[in-house]
Amino acid sequence: MKRLLVAMLTASLGPLAAAQTSSEDEIAKYREMLKEGNPAELTEMLGEELWKTKRGTKNVSLEGCDLGRGPGVVKGAYAELPRFFADAGKVMDLEARLVWCMENLQGWDTKPYFNKGAFKASGPGSDIAAIATYVAAQSNGMRFKVDTSHPAMKQAVRTGEELFWRRGGPFDFSCATCHAEDGKRIRLQGLPNLTTKEGAATGVATWPAYRVSQGIVRTLQHRMWDCYWQMRHPDVEYTSDAVTALLAYLGNLGNGTEVKSPYIKR
Repeated sequence: MKRLLVAMLTASLGPLAAAQTSSEDEIAKYREMLKEGNPAELTEMLGEELWKTKRGTKNVSLEGCDLGRGPGVVKGAYAELPRFFADAGKVMDLEARLVWCMENLQGWDTKPYFNKGAFKASGPGSDIAAIATYVAAQSNGMRFKVDTSHPAMKQAVRTGEELFWRRGGPFDFSCATCHAEDGKRIRLQGLPNLTTKEGAATGVATWPAYRVSQGIVRTLQHRMWDCYWQMRHPDVEYTSDAVTALLAYLGNLGNGTEVKSPYIKR
């Protein structure tokens, strides 16, 4: 009887497993087809233009923005973020630093449109995704090298780890609920194990990315916000310290892995 039940279960799961494999195979094929023509390249081009355009109340470009390697240096900067910035007195990821530069260098009042507005497909808030894509692309092919030697970075990594495992909300979910074991999935979507170097690389090194299902480029800040929304936790604010801490934790885990941005995702 036991063998019969196992056989019946295996038979019933067979079509589902085949569908999952087929779905992943087709996504891989689609990604390969677009490798030389990733739609995110248009977003990257827009981001470069915005980076070099004089804007804000001070009418200056972001070319004076220091992302950690000196004012205006974008080559390799993304591969070393998040990091501690002495001028701001805090740890920042890419998007948090870009917003800081827009406020302090260009004179923007970003609060009216840089919360959920940063996640919209159009409007001034969406500019940040384009700029982030441009900057991240300048580290494509490089290895993540997040420096955690500063005490503030050490604390950010610890906080990020605590947040990763902390359960809450109506579902009593944490990041680890979906992302701390191999082989998990939601429907046909595979879920990376973010506690491993390879999984952490998938979690941070392949963003920003063009989302085929949404027809738009999304960033790491959006990915974190969306995960919290799916867990039915309270909304996290754009460039919040909590999200930066999570990214510091994941970036540290993914150190040594290759940046692949902009990527293509389902």
